[in-house]
Amino acid sequence: VQLQASGGGSVQAGDSLRLSCAASGRSFSGSVMGWFRQAPGKEREFVASITSSESINYAHSVKGRFTISRDNAKNTVYLQMNMLKPEDTAVYYCAAGYGYNRPIRSPTLYHDWGQGTQVTVSS
Repeated sequence: VQLQASGGGSVQAGDSLRLSCAASGRSFSGSVMGWFRQAPGKEREFVASITSSESINYAHSVKGRFTISRDNAKNTVYLQMNMLKPEDTAVYYCAAGYGYNRPIRSPTLYHDWGQGTQVTVSS
């Protein structure tokens, strides 16, 4: 599946952003979708994951502030980010995995990746 992430930008601490990831080319409804982020000089880290049945898992650092959701009719997964902090600054990537029935935290288990969208949060 081809994934196109969008919605990044530069905001102030405490602001909100909503990222979108549009999928095409393969069955989206049966996939596990994930959001990851990578800050300069750091490894890519898990943010959130959602299964086709909307079972969800979040990283501890974003739980209570970020919400992942999906719209299978639009082949799109979203990441609503509230109360943003400077430490949320990173390139955010969406990913799709197939054949799983639980949220996936490991990036190595995802099959397809989007190109990334930059989120910058200033204090």
